[in-house]
Amino acid sequence: MKNHHVPVLLSEVLAYLSPQLNESYLDLTAGYGGHAESILDVTQDYKDSVLVDRDEFAIDYLKSKFPQDITLINTDFYSATLQLLECGKTFDMILADFGVSSPQLDNEDRGFSFKSESPLDMRMDRRQPLTASEIVNNFSERNLADIFVKYGEETPGRAKMLAAQIVHHRPINTTKELADLIAHYSKYSRIHPATKVFQAIRIVVNGELEQIEKTLPLLPKLLNQNGRLGFITFHSLEDRLVKNFISEASSHGEESELTQVTKKPIVADPSELVINPRSRSAKFRVAKRN
Repeated sequence: MKNHHVPVLLSEVLAYLSPQLNESYLDLTAGYGGHAESILDVTQDYKDSVLVDRDEFAIDYLKSKFPQDITLINTDFYSATLQLLECGKTFDMILADFGVSSPQLDNEDRGFSFKSESPLDMRMDRRQPLTASEIVNNFSERNLADIFVKYGEETPGRAKMLAAQIVHHRPINTTKELADLIAHYSKYSRIHPATKVFQAIRIVVNGELEQIEKTLPLLPKLLNQNGRLGFITFHSLEDRLVKNFISEASSHGEESELTQVTKKPIVADPSELVINPRSRSAKFRVAKRN
């Protein structure tokens, strides 16, 4: 079967989560199963493991990739966490990879990338009503500027200028139209000038940071004693939430729920960057259940 996705930091994930035979595994953002496949190859415990993804295309692929006795949940990771807590489930390992998967970026119909002429969509779960088009074409100029600052980390002056130009040039129908408009009003930079705006819109469409904030405090309750908890983030907003959560949960001495395993985030080594350039912004943090 064709490999749809190259998992980032795979050797580091295996080293720090240290899967063992018969251990249970929860993947909160399973995607196309890259990390899950390698971990489950070691544990061989499919019946006690759970793979979660809000993308129906990913779930369909996972159904064909893994044995029928593994549990697949097609919803966002916060809703899945609540479901699993209600059922009293616990796991030896939990992984959350908060990045957009390569198939989502590469599928022109999904509208995540500015490298092709695509509809302004960006929904990880296509059952939800809010799309990138709704934000770009209907949100107020002030609201757009606020989004670009808060979630794209643009400077206030640049965010205000870009928001004004977007409103002035409405309607904007495709990712390329939006990216070209932003590029037209930008100076040359090493990364594409639309990168931060696209990030901001995608975060709002999918409620990404709110999902992370609500989910993090619940995760220790899903871990067995000595269970390992890993997070892969791709920008500073995500990483800050994870860093602060682990720091707080491990700061209460003997009463701490977690022990911080990685004092600094683990990043991709140069050999991986050559094979998988998308790993360049990935950061991996790990904690352990006390």
